[in-house]
Amino acid sequence: MKKRSFFQKLTGGVPLNDDFDDFEEEQDPAPRPGLPGREQAAQRVMSYHEEEPTEGQLPIDMYQTQDEIIIRTFIAGVRPDEMNVSISRDMVVIEGSRQEREQVTDGDYFSRELFWGSFTRTILLPEEVDVDTCTATAKDGLLTLVLPKLDKARQTKLKVRVG
Repeated sequence: MKKRSFFQKLTGGVPLNDDFDDFEEEQDPAPRPGLPGREQAAQRVMSYHEEEPTEGQLPIDMYQTQDEIIIRTFIAGVRPDEMNVSISRDMVVIEGSRQEREQVTDGDYFSRELFWGSFTRTILLPEEVDVDTCTATAKDGLLTLVLPKLDKARQTKLKVRVG
């Protein structure tokens, strides 16, 4: 058995009566009815959005300093009243919704890649944080959460009261 070359895989060319060894069984995609120009592009846009999940994923950056855990995420197009941030000692949940401000019919789109609708992200924290002193700020479409770490080595002395 002979393996297909990269060029043959790229172009789809296979010599007649030639067996080849491949890990995957190759199948041609189902033929689509030919729509001229703009209508065909609109059909691709509509089929792309039919396959999308119902809830969006929120990408994040999370890093630490000596005293804090910082989480950053893009929330462009989301108003503060359309978002909820919940923090516990070991977890952060960011929920919200990004709504389109104007209605455009699917046939008028040339490209449609932005996500509109509800999103959520649950983040397990690598260390416990002090929930009472956490802060959240939004500037230029970037949400920044500053989560102070709990100081487990900190000790206090208690006075014992009699009575």
